[in-house]
Amino acid sequence: MKKVLFISFLLCLVAGRDMAQTFAASNFTLIGRIDPETGFNSGGDKYSGCWGWYQAAKNKEYAIACSQSGTYFIDVTAPATPTVSDYAAGPKSGCTWREAKTYKNYCYVVSDDPGTNALQIFDMQYLPDSVHKLYDSKALFQRGHALWVDSNRLYVSSVTYSTSTYKSMNVYSLANPANPVLLRSLSDDIGFISSVHDCFVRRDTVFASCGYQGLWVFHLDATNHFVQLGSLTSYTGSGYNHSTALTPNGKTLVMMDEVPAALPIKILDVSNLANIQVLATINQFTATTPHNPFVVNDQYCFAAAYEDGIQLFDISNPSAPALVGYYDTYPTSGGNTGTWTHNYTGQWGCYPFLPSRNIFALDQSFGVFMLKTHLYRNPESPVGIASEDLSSSSFGLFPNPTSGKVTLNVPAQVAGQDFRLKIFTVNGACVRDLSSAELANRSHAFYDIDVAGLQDAVYFVQLSSGENILANKKLVIHK
Repeated sequence: MKKVLFISFLLCLVAGRDMAQTFAASNFTLIGRIDPETGFNSGGDKYSGCWGWYQAAKNKEYAIACSQSGTYFIDVTAPATPTVSDYAAGPKSGCTWREAKTYKNYCYVVSDDPGTNALQIFDMQYLPDSVHKLYDSKALFQRGHALWVDSNRLYVSSVTYSTSTYKSMNVYSLANPANPVLLRSLSDDIGFISSVHDCFVRRDTVFASCGYQGLWVFHLDATNHFVQLGSLTSYTGSGYNHSTALTPNGKTLVMMDEVPAALPIKILDVSNLANIQVLATINQFTATTPHNPFVVNDQYCFAAAYEDGIQLFDISNPSAPALVGYYDTYPTSGGNTGTWTHNYTGQWGCYPFLPSRNIFALDQSFGVFMLKTHLYRNPESPVGIASEDLSSSSFGLFPNPTSGKVTLNVPAQVAGQDFRLKIFTVNGACVRDLSSAELANRSHAFYDIDVAGLQDAVYFVQLSSGENILANKKLVIHK
């Protein structure tokens, strides 16, 4: 696979020129921009789905931009000067849909466009030099509309085999990441769902956006069978149920209906899956068409909304969500011009989960935007967690990076007292919550923590006593 560094200079020139273009914004700042795709699909767009990846071994961040012709792997470690590290052509060009998700150092790419299509799998460990294509075949399936990775399972919605057989959703084992194995089709257990457009999965609980059939919640049990947990099929502003995202506390679901245009975003209470309730609806403009939500913690949700770009909503009070920021990546039309000429062009999606908390947003016409907002800027800890005030000298984690165990050195004023240790992902999900009594005490101020079960990534370790957050540290796990 040939690298595309020969175009980097031209791309930087284009990015520099476009930085001067005016994009309406509030509480967002443009850091950098790049637009490497030169071809267009039949709808006049260049890009579609996107994702991101953090390379812990080299402390580098990447934007994964899906285009009409293939997939761009873009180094955004220096966000003001994003650089294409590699490009991988898709099985066909001219695509309207292409989506990507990552697991460990692997990237999975699908497209739902008719014709010569396939699942592609890339090994990203060699970045920033290159990616290696490991799989490009229709043996598992030919087309898929969207993907989600939960633990070591890959969920693919709206699957079409090379025989034209259709499945509403399949789940594959990633025990061998380069060779997914089919575990179950949703239709094996739930036959009345005609299609799943997209899904959000956490701990094998699937929030399935099922188009005009609404929202359905399923669980993949220990025997790899799907069990129905709940549904929402009649609600204010219902239409074609497109996508959802769940808060880390598991209580609030942000849901978007895509068709017809201009349906509002729904904020749902899902604390009781047998009685899902719509608590509120919201939109930046009455004619805004929401597309994809990205929830980073219990407070904030980033929303990709076609002609109206990216919005940031405060959902900490789910009954009264508030718009707190926006960046219009598509200045040609939309609410900031007062006209909506093509409701399904503009921003497709974003990725706000990089350790730096820089936000990668992908516009179908204008390409990659690297953004930041002061509302979501503390890179040393998730929102709501204290910054590293007394951490630097008296709160230690070593080795760091680590591959299995890490030793905690607590501050002198905490040693010998009761305390709690929490480990968070970069998007605010708590993956460990331990009391001092549960930790292996090596000596007076040193404790051992087993983190072997956590995936390679950046985490934030929080130390607290009672109601007081004392300090936190960034922890890198790399096996």
